[in-house]
Amino acid sequence: MSDTEVDFRTLPLPEVLRMFREQGEPADPRPDVDTNSLQRRFPRLANVETRDIAIEGDARAVPARLYTDASAEASGRALVWVHGGAFIGGHLDMPESNWVALELAARGIPVLAVDYVKCLGDLHFPEPSDDVLTAWRHALANADELFGVPGSSLMLGGASAGGNLTAGATARLRDASEQGPAGLVLVYPVVHPNSPEASSDVDPESPHGALAYNFAGSEAGLRNPHAFPALGPVAGFPPALIVVCEHDGLRPSGEAFARQLDEAGVAVSLHLEQGADHGHINEPADPTALPTVEAIAAWMRGRS
Repeated sequence: MSDTEVDFRTLPLPEVLRMFREQGEPADPRPDVDTNSLQRRFPRLANVETRDIAIEGDARAVPARLYTDASAEASGRALVWVHGGAFIGGHLDMPESNWVALELAARGIPVLAVDYVKCLGDLHFPEPSDDVLTAWRHALANADELFGVPGSSLMLGGASAGGNLTAGATARLRDASEQGPAGLVLVYPVVHPNSPEASSDVDPESPHGALAYNFAGSEAGLRNPHAFPALGPVAGFPPALIVVCEHDGLRPSGEAFARQLDEAGVAVSLHLEQGADHGHINEPADPTALPTVEAIAAWMRGRS
C-alpha cells in the first residue's frame, strides 16, 4: 500500500509530517464539497461570488478568498475567517473554510477566508500567526473596498487551530497597540497547550501534546501566550463568541477560555452545539453544522 492510500490519521506524527512534506495533504475524497456542488445542493448559496487573492507578506504571499453576495441583506459586519487542521493541514477548499464562508456571505456577512503556512517539521510558531496578521492588516486597510464596511466593523475568527491563531493574533495586536477586531468568533478553539484538560501541562507523547509541541517548536513556545492565548491575560480582548461541541474531547479548552474572558470583564457568549463533535462544520451534511453557522451569523448581526 502506498503512502497516499494510508489513512494518515492512524500514523505517528513524524510520519504524517513526512508524508505531507513529500506528497502534500491527501485530497478530500468527498465528491460534493466543491463550490459548484455546494451551490447546487444549497440554492441559498447561488448568488455568492468568490475571488481568490494573494496577500503579500514579509515572508511569503498569503492565500485568501473573498466571499460576497450583493443580493443578501447587508449585516454591516464582515469577517476574516481562518480554518483549522491541527496546524499541519487544511486549505481554502475545505468546507470548514469554503462552505462556512459561503453560508455567511449568503447571510449578508462578507468573508475573507485565509490560509497560512503549515508546521510540517521545519516551520513553527510564529510563522502561521504571522500569516494571519498579514491577512488581518490587509483586510483592515482595505475593508471598504473588500467588504463595503469600515474597518471598525471587521471581525476575526477561526475554527480549531484557526481559533488558536485568531485568538493569538488578537493578543498580538493588542500588545502591539494595533487595531484589533470588533469581535472574535472561535469555534471549538485550541487555546491551551493541553486543550483536553485546559491546562499548560503537556505530555509530548500524547497525540495532542505532540501536535502542540510541533506547532510551538520548543518548550518556550509552549509557554508563549501569543502561541497559546489562554496562558496570558485576556483583558482588552473584543467581545467574543465561543462555540463548543457536546462530544468534543477538546471542549474544555473553549469553555475555560470563555470563563477566563468573562472573569476579565470581556463580553463573551458561550454556545454549546448539542450532538456535535470536533470538526462538525467541516461536514455540511452534519445536522449540527448549519445551526453553528446560523449562531455565528446571529451573534455577528447582534453586535451591530
